[in-house]
Amino acid sequence: MTLPCNPAVLRRNIVYLRAMLYQAYQAYADAMLPIRALAEAMARIAGRPWSGFDPFLVQRNMAAAWTLLAETRLTHRRPPFGIDETTVAGKSVAVAETAVRTTPFCRLVHFAKKAAAAQPRVLLVAPMSGHFATLLRHTVRTMLPDHDIYVTDWANARDVPLAAGRFGFDEFIAHLIDFIEFLGPGTHVLGVCQPAVAVLAAVALMAAEDHPAQPPSMTLMAGPIDTRVNPTRVDELAVERPIEWFEANLISRVPLCHAGALRRVYPGFVQLAAFMAMNSGRHLRAFGRYFAALVDGDAAGLAAHHAFYDEYFAVMDLPAEFYLETVERVFQRHELARGTLVWRGRKVDPGRIRRTALLTVEGERDDICAVGQTLAAQELCSGLAPAKKRHHLQTGVGHYGVFSGRRWASEVYPRVCEIIGSSEHD
Repeated sequence: MTLPCNPAVLRRNIVYLRAMLYQAYQAYADAMLPIRALAEAMARIAGRPWSGFDPFLVQRNMAAAWTLLAETRLTHRRPPFGIDETTVAGKSVAVAETAVRTTPFCRLVHFAKKAAAAQPRVLLVAPMSGHFATLLRHTVRTMLPDHDIYVTDWANARDVPLAAGRFGFDEFIAHLIDFIEFLGPGTHVLGVCQPAVAVLAAVALMAAEDHPAQPPSMTLMAGPIDTRVNPTRVDELAVERPIEWFEANLISRVPLCHAGALRRVYPGFVQLAAFMAMNSGRHLRAFGRYFAALVDGDAAGLAAHHAFYDEYFAVMDLPAEFYLETVERVFQRHELARGTLVWRGRKVDPGRIRRTALLTVEGERDDICAVGQTLAAQELCSGLAPAKKRHHLQTGVGHYGVFSGRRWASEVYPRVCEIIGSSEHD
């Protein structure tokens, strides 16, 4: 017997179930808390020596299994930067992390230090893309000895009360302009990944009104300026479906137990699941190595695993407006690249930029923001003299290698220093 089904009712029920996704996740996370606590206790018990001897191999495997269960979880709080000191002119100096400007959606964090001489001031714009600003920890560490660093520390949207209002693509650009104005003339800007579009737009808007705080230099690293160039799988997924599909399937409301209750968000755990699915084999191998390191007591292997996954599993929710507008305006309509981007009634024209030197950086093996997508900014900045434009293609690195790791520090960073140094007193 076939029960009658009203298509409209079925669609409404499906939408309702999708909207309950966050509530289902929260219920699962809450239910797992006592189980993980038990697993942590069992891991400690199983790892203890028996009768004064080292644990048997079976014991070590049991302890490793319990540890995996206890530690494989997401966190929704920003990890610490953990940068307490740096070296300036060969001397160790203390570093103090302080918030110098705060909005409901972002803290402008200053890594203050006592240096013998004034250093170039740099606003480092972190991505709002599902992970916290601490993803740029190595970027900050590398730049601190030579520069006065400020970082946009974006808030987890699930912690922002609904009364704080909306936060969309235009609000992101407004925050950047406000921060540059607050820091004042002479502030260099460096945008990593997703905010490269907003950084270029903010500088273009300031140039159009000949703003006195126009940055002397702008560095755009692995950013989607024009995703029509060499589209990656990420870019293809963004255009396969209309924006209504993204809103219906990926947006949920924050559960009542959080400060941002009922705010519409793109949950960080959804984005993390998508990223892990794209590279499932690599993650399975990584956890296999971690299990072996637990069994063998390999301290270096354990440290390497935690250095990556403690950060990777710290996720933040994005405001729904920002996520949907970014998908639609950057990846589907390509508004900046096509010259149709309008911000609060004002046309955004990178061709108006005359004073801000430009460096674009790409990674040869970047499978998120492909070669040529960031380079597109060079052509858009048609008003800049050739002497003020530079591009660097870093060989042998993927997306994260552009701003983190050995080659960032030894090969990319010197190019960043050059563009900042050469434009410091222009």
